[in-house]
Amino acid sequence: MSNYKIISSDNHVYEPPDLWASRVAATFHGRAPRVVRLKDEGDWWFCDGHKIIGAFAGAQTGRRFEAPEKLSRNDLLENVRPGGYLPEAHVKDMQADGVDAAVVYPTVGLLLFGVPDSELLTEIFRAYNDWLAEFCRPFPRQLKGIAMINIDDVEAGVKELQRCARLGLAGGMITCYPPEGRPYDSSEYEPLWAAAQDLEMPLGLHIGTNRPGPGQEFAAIDELTPAFLCNADHWVRMSLAQMIYSGVFQRYPKLQVGSVEMELSWAPHFLERLDYNFKQRARDLFKKGYWSRYTGNMLPSDYFHRNVFVGFQEDALGIKERHIIGVDNLQWGSDYPHPESTFPRTQQILDEILADCSEAEKAKIAGGNAARIYHLN
Repeated sequence: MSNYKIISSDNHVYEPPDLWASRVAATFHGRAPRVVRLKDEGDWWFCDGHKIIGAFAGAQTGRRFEAPEKLSRNDLLENVRPGGYLPEAHVKDMQADGVDAAVVYPTVGLLLFGVPDSELLTEIFRAYNDWLAEFCRPFPRQLKGIAMINIDDVEAGVKELQRCARLGLAGGMITCYPPEGRPYDSSEYEPLWAAAQDLEMPLGLHIGTNRPGPGQEFAAIDELTPAFLCNADHWVRMSLAQMIYSGVFQRYPKLQVGSVEMELSWAPHFLERLDYNFKQRARDLFKKGYWSRYTGNMLPSDYFHRNVFVGFQEDALGIKERHIIGVDNLQWGSDYPHPESTFPRTQQILDEILADCSEAEKAKIAGGNAARIYHLN
């Protein structure tokens, strides 16, 4: 590995079992996330009667390299890797893997975006954000936390983003795809884009964080299918296209929004489609007034290249198309401590997938771009 910084733009914690029990308001104690041991299934998180995610998500780090046949959905909380909930252990594992710094997302929290009750969700996110700030505080140069933000009420979401910036968190995570009827081209989100730009808080659209609308079923990891995982980028493409076509990045030129953990290979075709539909489709084909807020002289792909970052883990095919996507837009991430993580073979994997890149490109993709977007020293 060459002499440049390696920054994972997508590490995770695995939330400790007492996080919400000890931090949410008393009125939510019976509904907040908690761990239940299930016969023949191991330990699982439940929230408000919904089965969320199991201990396996933090307990099988590296197993895919050592014994992939032993990967399982059934595991126990005591097997969760300590780096998931202890910052000292997290940083120690990063150092052993050659990772200099990390941007930190939740694990259980990802699936909590599916909890229908908005008031409960806001309280869950507030408690998590407080805990995450404490988790990162002992290692301010190595760990940069991403807040969970509920934007069902945009004004309340903006206030929480502002509070989290004061706590020292480095960005916010909003739902990858909002409820039906409230797409990201709606004017209601203007205060959010403005606040994120002013605070210099990038907004992440992470896999698995879709927000159900009225009448839609809650979807936990227990209900995910291989087909969903293979096509998860559909939702981020919809959200990004809504933002780009409605002129969000024209109005907020310094706003940064990113696709997280959905790889890269979809992006070249997406960029071609963005520009084709902008240039070739009749404007009156779309609903009245749709283009009224898109007033810039740039092509849609130009706004993507300026305002969108794309996180990946091992997408060698996407790296081959890096000049179409934009080298400055790419951010590598380890996904530690999840079973699919590159830990403990990060340097070997990066050497392989970045083999055809120049040294300058490697430095940007492996860490430089994340350092720029998240203001890391």
